[in-house]
Amino acid sequence: MTYRTITVEKRGAADWLTLNRPDLLNAISLEMVDELSDYFGKLYNDRETRVVVMRGAGRAFCAGLDIKDRQESDRPDPFGGGFGFQGHLADVYVKMRRCPQPIVALVQGAACGGGFAFVLAADIRIAGESARMNAAFIKLGLSSCDMGVSYFLPRLVGTSVASELMLTGRFIHAQRALATGLVSEVVPDDQLEAAAEPYVADMLAASPKGLRMTKEGLSLAVDAPSLEAAMAIENRNQLMTAASPNFAEGMRAFLEKRAPNYIPD
Repeated sequence: MTYRTITVEKRGAADWLTLNRPDLLNAISLEMVDELSDYFGKLYNDRETRVVVMRGAGRAFCAGLDIKDRQESDRPDPFGGGFGFQGHLADVYVKMRRCPQPIVALVQGAACGGGFAFVLAADIRIAGESARMNAAFIKLGLSSCDMGVSYFLPRLVGTSVASELMLTGRFIHAQRALATGLVSEVVPDDQLEAAAEPYVADMLAASPKGLRMTKEGLSLAVDAPSLEAAMAIENRNQLMTAASPNFAEGMRAFLEKRAPNYIPD
């Protein structure tokens, strides 16, 4: 598929995905949903790509739904599991969580509505000083329970702060996002790419299976019904990663104080 609203730059085992509608603050069009669905859907069986960095071109990360595009589109709504465009877009966030590659979101400027949900669906978030994020849905007469926000946000910042943001539609700015644990750090906007690189390097220094299974295991453990259930996932993960030749290589590298030379697994 040829992409027109996003770009994907491959830097070794990391993909740098850019939402690329800067003149419209990277607002979400039907075409963008098609392309993001295609990209994240293919990642599930992609053994070469190990990390994804997601960002927005220009002065904003993503201003949310392009309402004008939806009003003027002459395309029939995609089936979206029976929910039309709603289900089609919602499935992008499911695919972001389902893909085994960790996602690092770099946020500058506005991240609103569905754009905020992109940020929440990532695994690691770094904010530029200009970042401001909100659950904009409620400002349009809708519920703020949309695109996974009601699932992601309370798990990241707690129910109290999530309730405030979702019931009011208020913006959360970079420094408060840092204070609430929503983002890992805040840097000047022009240093976002440089700030992401150490995270990418550290994750690529892990074994391929260890990295994938850590993302999966953490996602499952967050909703585990008990400590025993979480430990069952951990035990499975450790037995599976220990069976890989990369475990022996990782042990040797640790003892020899060198970088491990992992193979695909």
